[in-house]
Order: sequence, then C-alpha cells, then structure tokens
Amino acid sequence: MRKTKLAALSFTLTLVVLAAFTLQAAAQAKAQATCPVLGGNINKDVYVDYKGQRVYFCCAACIPEFQKDPEKYLEKLKAQGITPEKSPAGQGKGGK
Repeated sequence: MRKTKLAALSFTLTLVVLAAFTLQAAAQAKAQATCPVLGGNINKDVYVDYKGQRVYFCCAACIPEFQKDPEKYLEKLKAQGITPEKSPAGQGKGGK
C-alpha cells in the first residue's frame, strides 16, 4: 500500500514538473507581431512560407527584400524571441 502511494505521488510530481516546463517554453516563444524587414505591424494577409515557417510582413513590398536573404530575417526574428508560425501542411513557397 505504501509503495503504491509513493508511486502515485512520484507520478503526480513528474506530471507537475513536465507541465511547468511546457508552460515555460510556451511563454518564451513569442508570436510574430512586427515585420522583420521594416519593423511595422504585420498584415496577416501578406506572408511567405519558407522552410515550413510562415513569415508575415507589413506590406507586399517587403517580400522581395526578405527573399534576397531569408536566413538574415529569420535570425532577426529569433534574436527577438519570436518563433514564426508553422506553414499549413502541404505548402512550401507562397504567400500573397
């Protein structure tokens, strides 16, 4: 009986610790709110899907600049703690 209670307590504590780590990781990843090129507010209708990530822009004029050096702008987002959304399944390049 005592071993069962100890195992249940251990299992519960493990779940609590895992939940805490999951919440912490989710809190650290910020959603994209600004354009990586000009820094303005994003327009969710203006985006490019690149390597499985959807990157939003303030205007369509920023897309060609992004496409010149996408990794540069992804690094910029990463440095700001921003994690781009995943592209919907089955989409690679694209955008509006």
